[in-house]
Amino acid sequence: MDHPAPFAYMEVMNLAKIGYIGTSLFTRLRGRAVGMDAFGNRYFEEKSVVRGRRTRRWVIYAGAIEGSSVPPEWHAWLHYTVDAPLSDANRLPWQKPHLPNRTGTAFSYRPAGHDYSGGRRRRATGDYDAWSPGE
Repeated sequence: MDHPAPFAYMEVMNLAKIGYIGTSLFTRLRGRAVGMDAFGNRYFEEKSVVRGRRTRRWVIYAGAIEGSSVPPEWHAWLHYTVDAPLSDANRLPWQKPHLPNRTGTAFSYRPAGHDYSGGRRRRATGDYDAWSPGE
């Protein structure tokens, strides 16, 4: 009698969902909510303090699991750079709001002449001289 591979059932299941269930259970049992950012990502830390170890900190993403969607003020807190999350209220007028990395999406930066933008750019104006080895 042929038996399926021991972990063949895992191909059928969504492994990301299994990981989320584990994180969700850990969060309910041991987590304490710290806050939420403008993207809806929720931040947690461990309720209990274990002597000789830092308190664990983690994020549950609102949408796709994308590390670049964590704003700098929360990134600093997650990586123990600061003890408390930084306030977004102290943002200076010249500071732009955080944007996730858009590489590989339809919203990524495409300069003039990019293949996806038609592949054409303006003609060079003559202000460029190519280097040649004899000069």
